[in-house]
Amino acid sequence: MFSKDDAKKLRQDFWIEFGEIYPRKWLLYYTKIKEVSLKFTFNNKIAQVALVADSDDLLIQEYYYEKFWSLEKILKTEYFPNIVMAPDYYDEYKKHSSRVYIQMDNVNIYNRNCWEKVQDFLYDNMNQMELFFYEYEDFIKD
Repeated sequence: MFSKDDAKKLRQDFWIEFGEIYPRKWLLYYTKIKEVSLKFTFNNKIAQVALVADSDDLLIQEYYYEKFWSLEKILKTEYFPNIVMAPDYYDEYKKHSSRVYIQMDNVNIYNRNCWEKVQDFLYDNMNQMELFFYEYEDFIKD
């Protein structure tokens, strides 16, 4: 296994390399909706691109998730046939959110042999997630 510092360095190296291969500014937290963001995840089990509703107020979180849910058919037919709709999602740190996401399983950030396919997966799917968000941004906001 890796030391804590080695593991941190590998994670940093992945994201630096990703940014060099795909040099662009992603939407992520700049949605102009406090409780809604787009997220990349890559750890020792999965790679994921997600549209996330996250609030300490569960009613607000549910409100935004219902907006996502109402767009499920569009998401599945026009953007992501394998999108996962998760009203109660807990990340690796046990943080609760509601999200819609596309995921690649059986990958590991500590295995450099996975990096190329994960980088392509993250880029392609975040690009699609941003296109979806921009197309339906007004509906999600209102």
